[in-house]
Amino acid sequence: MPHWALRSPMTLSYAFSPPPNVIDYVSLPDLKAAFGRAFSRWSAVIPVSFTEAADYSHADIRIRWYSGEHGDGLPFDGPLGVLAHAFAPENGNLHLDAAERWAVDLAAEGSQAAVDLESVATHEIGHILGLQHSSNSDAVMYATLSPRTKKVELRKDDVDGVQGLYGSKPGYRFVPVSEPSSSSGRMMKWNFASPWLSWLVLLVFRIY
Repeated sequence: MPHWALRSPMTLSYAFSPPPNVIDYVSLPDLKAAFGRAFSRWSAVIPVSFTEAADYSHADIRIRWYSGEHGDGLPFDGPLGVLAHAFAPENGNLHLDAAERWAVDLAAEGSQAAVDLESVATHEIGHILGLQHSSNSDAVMYATLSPRTKKVELRKDDVDGVQGLYGSKPGYRFVPVSEPSSSSGRMMKWNFASPWLSWLVLLVFRIY
């Protein structure tokens, strides 16, 4: 399975695209904080650290929002569709759909279509590191996410997968976590797309 070339110490840099290729209704500090927490969840379990870089073009991981077609052969499909995609190592591109309603604080976000940014960031960083989708519905790397749902705690399936690529962080011990929670009773599910896959599910809006 592809992964970043192992080296010690291993540090991957990341950067955000300069405006206007970010969302303007969430402050840049809040965006960066959400991604910082997401990166920290992975660095807590593997001997890999992440650091923000000032130079977007030369960062290992490049984070950017797009709408529709954006030149990588994986056009976004607007609200209630594919949320984001990321590429296998060592490409480093992480793209999010600007048409979604992104939130860094679900309690303060009134939209019933709100998507938790930290949850999506955690999932896509897993792809950046080399993980594919999981068949375990509790895992961060599961392919769908309900709106107004925060799902950021790595499950054993996530941890086992990434440690299989990079090894375990010294001193790390897995502690089971509680079930993911939602601030809404609605059970629509949206799909994450990954260029890992030879197919791409386009019909991703479901009601259960």
